[in-house]
Formats: sequence, C-alpha cells, structure tokens
Amino acid sequence: MIEIQTPRKFVGVATPFRCTALVLLSLCMLSGRSYADNLPGYHLGVMDKLHIRVAEWQTAEGTIRDWSTISGDYTVGPSGSVSVPFIGDMPAVGKTTDEIAQAIGVGLQKQFGLRDRPSASVELSQFRPIYLAGEVQNPGQYPFVPNLTVLKALSLGGGTRRADAGQRFARDFINAKGDAVVLMAERGRLLMRKQRLLAELAGKDQIDVPPELQKLPQSADLLASEEALMKARSVRMSTQLQALADLKVLLQSEVEALGKKTDTLSRQLELAKADRDKVESLAEKGLELASRKISAEQRASDVETNLLDTDTASLNAKQSISKADQDEATLRNDWQNSLAQDMQDTDTQLETLQLKLSTSQSLMQEAVAQSADASNIDPGGQDVKVAYTIVRDDNGQPKEIQADENTQVMPGDLIKVSAALAMR
Repeated sequence: MIEIQTPRKFVGVATPFRCTALVLLSLCMLSGRSYADNLPGYHLGVMDKLHIRVAEWQTAEGTIRDWSTISGDYTVGPSGSVSVPFIGDMPAVGKTTDEIAQAIGVGLQKQFGLRDRPSASVELSQFRPIYLAGEVQNPGQYPFVPNLTVLKALSLGGGTRRADAGQRFARDFINAKGDAVVLMAERGRLLMRKQRLLAELAGKDQIDVPPELQKLPQSADLLASEEALMKARSVRMSTQLQALADLKVLLQSEVEALGKKTDTLSRQLELAKADRDKVESLAEKGLELASRKISAEQRASDVETNLLDTDTASLNAKQSISKADQDEATLRNDWQNSLAQDMQDTDTQLETLQLKLSTSQSLMQEAVAQSADASNIDPGGQDVKVAYTIVRDDNGQPKEIQADENTQVMPGDLIKVSAALAMR
C-alpha cells in the first residue's frame, strides 16, 4: 500500500468510543453546504467550479488521513471532465456532486489498493454562467446565483431595451448625426486638399474652389489653410531650384574664368616653347650657356603643367554643372511624383470616407424610422409585447423553452428576449 504523507493526521486509540468520535469528526470535516443544495438533483456542466475535500478513516490504526494533495478547487473543462490527481480525467457533465464524490472514493481505493475507502466531499463553489441576448440593454455573460428568475436575470443586463425605445432611438440618431457631421467636415477638408493638389499639378498660383465647397461654412478657413500650405511648398521648391540655379551660374562663371586662363597659359606656352627652341639653337652653336637652356625648358614645362591643371579644373566644373542639372530634374520629378501620390491617397481617403458617411446616413434614417414606429404606439390599440425564450442544454442538444418573468433560470441557460408591437 502506498503511503500518502500529509500534515494533518489524527492519531488515537482504537476504542469503540474513540472510533465513533473520529468517524463523526470525519463526517463533520467533509460536510459543507454547497450551492447545489438549492437545486436538488443538479447535474454538472462545463465551466462549473467544484471544491473537493478528501479524508480516509484507517480502521487498523484508528486514525484519519487527510488527502490534502487531492483536496482543492477544480473546474469542469471543455471536454466535460475533471482532472483529479492519481485518478486522471473523470467524466463530470451530467453527474451530481454526490456521484463525483463516490467516484473519487472508489477511484482512490482502487488506485492504491486501500482497505478503507476514502470519503470525498464535493461542493459546487460556482455555477457556470448564464447568457442574455436580444432586446437587452447590456447583452452578454453573467454569473448564476441560486433562485434566479428571468426577471432577476434581466436586471443584471440593465433591463429590456423596449422600455426606453424612444430615448434609445433618439440617442442612436444623435450619435449617427454627430458621426455624419464629423465625416462631412473631414470630407470638405479632403476635397479642398484635392483642389490644392490639382492646382499644384497644373502649376497654378490659385486654388479653384468648386461651388460644392463654397457652400461649406468652413470653406474660407479650409481655403486659407490650403493656400498657406501651397505657398509654403512653392517657396520651398523655388528655394531649392534657385539654389541649384545659383550653383550652376557660379560653376559656369568658373568655367569661363578657367577658359580665359587656359587661353593665357596657351599663349605663354607658345612663347616659352619659342624661347626654348631659340636657346637650344644658340646652345648648339656654342653661343648660349647650358644653364639658360635648362631654365628655358623648365619654364616651358611649368606652363604646360599649369595649363593641364586648368583644363582639369574646367572639366570638373563642367561635370558639377551636369550634376546640378540632374539634381534639378530629379527634384522636379520627385515633386511631381509626390503630388501624384498625395492625390492618389486623397482619392482613397475620400472613397473610404464616403462609405462611412453613407453608413451614418443609413443609421440616421433607420433611427428616425424606428423612432417613428415607437412614437406611434397607441396605448389604446397597440403595445409592446416582450417574449422570453430559454435555450437550455438537454443531453448535449439545445432545447428552447418558452418562459415568463418568473421562470426559474438554470446555470448555462441562454435567455433570449424579443419584443414586437401587438394589438391589445
């Protein structure tokens, strides 16, 4: 036999009187009032929460062993079972707490080969929730409590919506109208932006405002904002283009100056070469010193070097001018591409906004129509008829039950509330 060591163990002499006292103590320990006591014959379902306590009377030792390893809180899982240590998954859906307690005792005795069967106490600590749907102010999931009726359950969800139908429809209309006002203002802003983009693409200095936008209350403010933005963008673009233009003028001036320097150096080179040739001729006849010949050749070589440097600098300046032309073309292309992308994004936002605006207008019309229906209720002829239906699980299958305000609600029930106009 496997021994389970626990912190609580009651030891005593196995006398008849003491045995009786210990048995009574065990029963007292395992006793407890469960929520299920208010629902005789209640069968467990998924999401029910259980509190389990287990103890064992050991006849031979005259002691009580407390199975604290197993005692604790459990929840019936989606599979419909409860996972108990040493026993494993135990089917729980459709069973009572007494049946679960009996199964735990039998399972432990069988698992460990115990002489005395452990006693288990299974209490229902929390019922599975109920659900409200339909004409309820706040539909959703709510906790179950004993003695819950349909009327009490509706109070958890704030009552039925038909009770204040007129006010609700008015709120719906106001909310939809508020959304429509915001969307209309946004639409006007996007349309004015589109007109500004069209003006920039066409190279215009002014924005053409269509009659549709001229009628808007905020038309002047929108136009002033877009014109200020267009002016700022235009100034920025002009500044960048002017900077490139100034750079090209400066480079062109440098090229021209280098060209004049090249002409001067070319003439100097011709004179230096002529002087060098004359000195060489005289040196061959013995009329000039060798040092003068070397000096003439050095002077001609220096002029050639300066001329080469000048040509290189002129070539670099011309390449910089070409680069500035490319930068100008890139700047203009990027500007056009940016305008085209902004136009595409604006059109997309306008389409999305139009869909939202249509939805808000439809909601407004629906709220007006429903409000009219509610206001036309004649106390002498028509009234609002509220009907309740409970959808309850019956052996794994949903079952609909017609109910009234005083019908008892069970854990896991779905309460559907519907309302309609009816003749008195």
